[in-house]
Amino acid sequence: MKTKFYGKHFLNTQDWKKEELETVLSLALDLKEKFALNEQTPYLLHKTLYLLFFFSSMRTRTSFEAAMDQLGGNSHDLAAESLQLSHGDTPKEVGRILSSYGHGIAIRHCDWRVGNKYINEVAVNSSVPVFNMQCDVYHPFQAMADLMTILEKKETLKDKKIVMSWAYASSYTKPISVPQSFLLLLSQFGVDVTLAYPEEFKLMPEIMEQVAENNKQVGGKLAITHNIGEAFADADVVYPKSWGPLVTTSDPEKGKQIINKYKNWICDAPKMKLAKKDCIYLHCLPADRGVEVTDEVIDGPQSAVFDQAENRLHVQKAILALTMGGK
Repeated sequence: MKTKFYGKHFLNTQDWKKEELETVLSLALDLKEKFALNEQTPYLLHKTLYLLFFFSSMRTRTSFEAAMDQLGGNSHDLAAESLQLSHGDTPKEVGRILSSYGHGIAIRHCDWRVGNKYINEVAVNSSVPVFNMQCDVYHPFQAMADLMTILEKKETLKDKKIVMSWAYASSYTKPISVPQSFLLLLSQFGVDVTLAYPEEFKLMPEIMEQVAENNKQVGGKLAITHNIGEAFADADVVYPKSWGPLVTTSDPEKGKQIINKYKNWICDAPKMKLAKKDCIYLHCLPADRGVEVTDEVIDGPQSAVFDQAENRLHVQKAILALTMGGK
C-alpha cells in the first residue's frame, strides 16, 4: 500500500485509478473520525510541505496548514511575491531546490493558460510529490471533497441526479477548474451528471472529451442543458457556482459583458423547490451572497457547504499521508 502511493504526484484525479481514489476516500473518513475523537495521527512526523500560492486563498491555505499540523509535520507558506521567481527562479529551480529541502510541494496557480503548465514543470523537476492546490484547468482536492460530501449525505451515487450549474457572480472572472475537476472525477465513478450553463460558458473541449471517454468506459452519462430550471428539476444534488467564459474569450472586459447578461442565474428558493425535497446544495466557497446564491439557500437546511469545506481538510490529510509517508 505504501509503495503504491509513496512519492506519487496529485495533479489531477485523472492520473489516479478509481481504486486509488476510493482508498483516499476511505482513509479520509477514518481521519475525520479520528479528528472528531481527538485521536492523534502523527503519520508525517518531521515531514515538510512547501505551500506556494500565486492566487489568494482562505480555505485551501488554512486547511493544508492544519492538515500538516494534524499529521505531525510542518508547512511553510511561501508567498510568491517574496521569492525570486521574477529574477531567474524558473519552475525547474523551484522543483529541484524545494524538493531537496522537504518532502512535498503544493502549488496554487490559476492564471489562464499558465497555471497548469507551471505546476507540471515543477513536478517534472521535483524528487518529491507535487500537489495541485488549484490551477486554471483542475482543482482535484476540491473535487475529492465534493465527492466525499455527496457520499456522506446520499450514501450512494446510484440513480442520483447530480447537477453542476453555472451561476452568476459579479466579483471577478473565476477559474473553470472546479466544474472541470468535478465532471472528470464523477465520470471516473460512472455517475450521471447534468451540466447547465449559458452557451458562452462551455468548458475546455479536451476535458469534455475525457469526460466522454470516462463515461464510455464505466457507464456514466453527461446531459448538457442551457436552462437552469430544467437542470434543477428533480435533482438530488445541485452545485451552482460561477466560472468565467474563458473558453469563449479571455478578455476581461468582454467576459464581464457576457457574465452580466445572466444575472438571473442565481440559486434561490424557487429554483431549489424544483429539486427533490432532500436535495443538497453544494458550493466550494466563497460564494457571492445575494448574487450567486441567496442567504435563504446557503444558510438553509439543504445546504452542505460547511461539511463540504470541512472535508477538504480530511481529503488532503489522506492524500498527504499516503504520498509523503515512509516507504
